[in-house]
Amino acid sequence: MIAFEHLNMFFLLALPFLVRALLPSVKGTSGKALKIPFLKDLKIIQESYFKKISINRHVLSKNFSGIFLVWCFLTLAMAKPVFVSKPVPTQNKGRDILLVTDISTSMLENDFHYNGRPLTRLEAVRAVISDFTKKRLTDRLGLILFGTRAYLQVPLTFDKKALLDVLSTMKAGMAGQSTSIGDAVGLAVKTLSSDRHKVQNRAVILLTDGENNDGNISIAKALKLAKDENIKIYTIGIGSERFDLASAFFGAPVSDLDEKSLKELAFETKGQYFKATSLSDLVAIYNKIDSLETKETDSGYIYPKKELYAYPLGAAFILLLCMLLFKLFQTKRSES
Repeated sequence: MIAFEHLNMFFLLALPFLVRALLPSVKGTSGKALKIPFLKDLKIIQESYFKKISINRHVLSKNFSGIFLVWCFLTLAMAKPVFVSKPVPTQNKGRDILLVTDISTSMLENDFHYNGRPLTRLEAVRAVISDFTKKRLTDRLGLILFGTRAYLQVPLTFDKKALLDVLSTMKAGMAGQSTSIGDAVGLAVKTLSSDRHKVQNRAVILLTDGENNDGNISIAKALKLAKDENIKIYTIGIGSERFDLASAFFGAPVSDLDEKSLKELAFETKGQYFKATSLSDLVAIYNKIDSLETKETDSGYIYPKKELYAYPLGAAFILLLCMLLFKLFQTKRSES
């Protein structure tokens, strides 16, 4: 559908008729005249004078149709015609989600399996987080990788490809061998709270296979920071439980996870704690978080527009050029 954004411009179509009606006529030199010696000179001066002040009414009259057509095209361009496409539903602003992922050397444990093939924890996490990232089309996602230190690898962005590129290159141990959960959560809270495009719905998805055994910020302090900023934290503990000599005597499997702290982080910030001991568990957990952090529903429509003013503007230019060339051709022909 074609529409015009400035319909009032069409009033200008009357302007050429108004100008033609108001311009003074070129008066002739007939009538009574004084018989003076320099009559011929006076006649020349009079004709020259009227020629200058009349804006060449004769030319306007002769070429009025062409000039008016040029003016029509110019008016059409000034009315700003646009082609309006079918309405497209818009979505509310999404969430800011920071993926905080443990890449300490313990993530090299190959206790996950896919089609009978063993996978390291890091390989499993990379695959599942990548799939989760591709689903969150309307959200800004960021990535923090941590071990001994926590690093913001991907700031909050809609550019999912940038995040996927970093995920594909992350390696266990590149941030150190120990686990600083408190520092990682503190950095996540700082990133979300200091962002100038701060949104209301903010969440952290913390994934680790260990306990907080390094860093400058305790889990208790990180928890307080998150609660003060009203940031929800989902915590995921990964890794299968193992049996050693002590467990053989006491009958209890051993795990490096500090589940108590992870549960507290989630509960106190209105998030949830999940435990993943297999690849299928991990997939189910991220699907669950995806459903909990519901994507926004349609809230309205936009009408894509394509501006068309260039077409009448180009037509006016071409027509005017043709008129000038034709006039030039006539002039040269009459001279010859």
